[in-house]
Amino acid sequence: MTTTAPTTPVLTPEMVAAIQDLFHRYPTRQAITLPALHMVNAKLRHVPMAAIPEIAKLLELSPAQIYDTLSFYGFFKSEQGGYVRAWVCRSISCALRGAEEVLEKMCDKLHVHPGGTTEDGKITLEFGECLGLCDFAPAVLANEQVYKSVSLDQVDEICAMLKSQADAQANGTAIPTL
Repeated sequence: MTTTAPTTPVLTPEMVAAIQDLFHRYPTRQAITLPALHMVNAKLRHVPMAAIPEIAKLLELSPAQIYDTLSFYGFFKSEQGGYVRAWVCRSISCALRGAEEVLEKMCDKLHVHPGGTTEDGKITLEFGECLGLCDFAPAVLANEQVYKSVSLDQVDEICAMLKSQADAQANGTAIPTL
């Protein structure tokens, strides 16, 4: 007879409590799926596959229902990303105003390929679909910080700020912004 070692839960008691605190705010447990995924992602910088059955059990849903939501949104990753996750918008407005060049210069400055994470694991740089900032193209979103009308001349300063933000988050200190 083979026995399997007990697995360590992915969701911390604090994460479970935060998700449970949402129960009274939503009409159904299924409606909590997306906020729950965001909570896990914010805490862990990704949503591990092992979290799916835990979230499903908590919300009284099937793992397939959780996975359907998780896989629908490109925002969620199953592998851990950087402390700062930056998206360079590639909508038509941003593309026409130099987003490709901005991304290329950011990749060069941070020594990373699009969709990759820096060697130190602190910054993930990706293309993003429309950020809804067409009036301010090209736009970059880094965690919750928006950079509007980004020029190639601003890339060095933005990359330095991303590094500062990533260092601050990694050290648990205040996050600098522009």
